[in-house]
Amino acid sequence: MIKPDGMSKGLIGTIIDRFLISGFDLKAIRLVTPTKDLVEEHYQHIQGTQFYEGVVSFLMGAYHPSKKVLALVIEGENGIAQARKIAGATNPEEAEYTTIRGAYGRITSKGIFENVIHVSSSQEDAQREISLWFN
Repeated sequence: MIKPDGMSKGLIGTIIDRFLISGFDLKAIRLVTPTKDLVEEHYQHIQGTQFYEGVVSFLMGAYHPSKKVLALVIEGENGIAQARKIAGATNPEEAEYTTIRGAYGRITSKGIFENVIHVSSSQEDAQREISLWFN
């Protein structure tokens, strides 16, 4: 998923190209204006943490001109691991500079990770997230 910061930076083509060039197939794409319920369900695994509310606000576009996300379904050999390698570490400052997050992410003065992309962490998470975002 390309998050609001990636959308606002005009990175749609750049991000999709990274995956296609790496051998992934684009299976589905959907432009979504996230609702609070959708975002809260997506991030249910971090509910109760100190950064939960900020993450929910961020994905709903509170800090960027774009209030939309681009949900993607991509497939490739060893898909989850390869996609996470291309995306880079969640913390943009820890991500290799050649990764998407390393090249285009940042941490704001308020400590918010603007890491431009979400990648599922497991096959189970991918299936759950696909059913959420493509319902």
